[in-house]
Amino acid sequence: MKKSHAAKATAASSHATYQDVLDAPPHMVAEIVGGKLYTQPRPALPHAIASSRLVILIGPPFDFGYGGPGGWRIVFEPELHLGKDILVPDIAGWRRERVPVFPTGAYCTLAPDWVCEVLSPSTRKLDLGGKRVAYAREGVSYLWLADPIVQSLEALELSGTQWVVIDTLFNDATVSLPPFEAISFNLGDLWLPHAVHQEQPSKLSAEAEPELIET
Repeated sequence: MKKSHAAKATAASSHATYQDVLDAPPHMVAEIVGGKLYTQPRPALPHAIASSRLVILIGPPFDFGYGGPGGWRIVFEPELHLGKDILVPDIAGWRRERVPVFPTGAYCTLAPDWVCEVLSPSTRKLDLGGKRVAYAREGVSYLWLADPIVQSLEALELSGTQWVVIDTLFNDATVSLPPFEAISFNLGDLWLPHAVHQEQPSKLSAEAEPELIET
């Protein structure tokens, strides 16, 4: 199979299948977007820490009902089979009224009500491009985009078939945004200190873009 970076992909004839995802190396995250297979390595620490801390902040009040309204199922890196796309968002949430019993298989075919993608150099184009289009097509109501490098959080709401920006917050702003406006938290809790970023710039900038595997 021929490999090329996603940014250079022009072929429209690829028709990747779930078997291609299963055959991907175990250390890679594999997704199918628009019929094409994309693989990328596990994210760098600023990305992983931001997504983990966000789950810690919203999971107890919304998934367990500790200090919050409950009513949600919050899942870290679920595999979603939505139409012909296979997506792995950083975090996704379903209202419990839509999922009274959560599936026990390897993936879920019901679109979430909320998705958060944590942007990194290796995933930015795919997250802001094909995946965002797929989430809108499938009727995901809310999309959060967290950027550990810029230290920003953008919240979007689906209006018809288009994303509308609710708000964009930076650094250590107070976050109280739909669909989790019942609580507030400090955005700065998601980020590593700037000094940590500055100590290892080469590692952060060396992440490759997702590879498109053309079959």
